[in-house]
Amino acid sequence: MKKLTLEKRMAIKVIITGATGMVGEGVLLECLAHYAIEKVLIVSRKPYDLKNHKLKELIIPDFLELEKSESQLAGYDACFFCAGISSVGMKEDAFSRITYDTTLHFAKTLVKLNPNMVFIYVSGQGTDSSENGKVMWARVKGKTENALMQLPFRAVYNFRPGLMNSSPGQKNIKPVFKIVIALYPLLARIFPNNSSTLKEVGLAMINSVIKGYEKPIVEVKDIKLLAKK
Repeated sequence: MKKLTLEKRMAIKVIITGATGMVGEGVLLECLAHYAIEKVLIVSRKPYDLKNHKLKELIIPDFLELEKSESQLAGYDACFFCAGISSVGMKEDAFSRITYDTTLHFAKTLVKLNPNMVFIYVSGQGTDSSENGKVMWARVKGKTENALMQLPFRAVYNFRPGLMNSSPGQKNIKPVFKIVIALYPLLARIFPNNSSTLKEVGLAMINSVIKGYEKPIVEVKDIKLLAKK
């Protein structure tokens, strides 16, 4: 892992994917509010309705076709890759194409354009680093994590959040998650090692870029520690 040097510069330019989803939106709001973030580019398949002086949007319908957009992806310090899809009802090859192929293609394009970048991938609690377990989504995400860590970024961090509470102002929350969020105070007390807020996730990502972290696999307990750095 290359030495992290952004702590003194404090003018970080970030790419965020998945801003139209709950995790990406929460991370985006935290970045827009943070003093160290100078510019945010959200890369999405569909528009996100928000105006902010730090914010720029790039619409790319297919993340496997980035060639025409490469010039707009250069000049950034970090990528917070929050895009993803549920594995429910999906075959492994289809889930792998979206989760593995798309993520790796995006990451390989960025490392070519921004070799000094920190790349953060939102994986999930229970991800299988061995790639050989019985749970399909965990195997595919483990394969994705392992491949990302082989790329020559300045640093790669694989975030494995569990239960997450939303941040004020979020709009992109599916009905099923609203039920979980309503129960979050109780669930967080029962399962403190499996729960965090999206504010903590966003702060942890920002601090991992500014100050670094000693582990490339960032579990819930690490997220909470990083958020307080």
